[in-house]
Amino acid sequence: MKSYTLEQAKNKYIGKRGSERRDKYEQELKIDLLGEAIKDARKERNLTQKQLGELIGVQKAQISRIENHLTDARFETILKVFRALNAKINFSIELLNTEMNLT
Repeated sequence: MKSYTLEQAKNKYIGKRGSERRDKYEQELKIDLLGEAIKDARKERNLTQKQLGELIGVQKAQISRIENHLTDARFETILKVFRALNAKINFSIELLNTEMNLT
């Protein structure tokens, strides 16, 4: 029985890094992790989804959709959620090797 690393399995079944399918997978994974981080922080603060929604001015359903990665929430909303949870936020930005033309 041959074994594979996680990276090899991803390459084989999802696609190599940089492929459209792999990029979509990686983006969805990041959204999933963000939703889980929000849910964990909310529970750690003993807040319901309704209470968190009230803190930032959205409905409970919006918090549920964010936590369950069923929506592409606005960046501003995500920042409001983390501020309401009194959570420190660190973002990493990676510039890809693409050519930009300004005309």
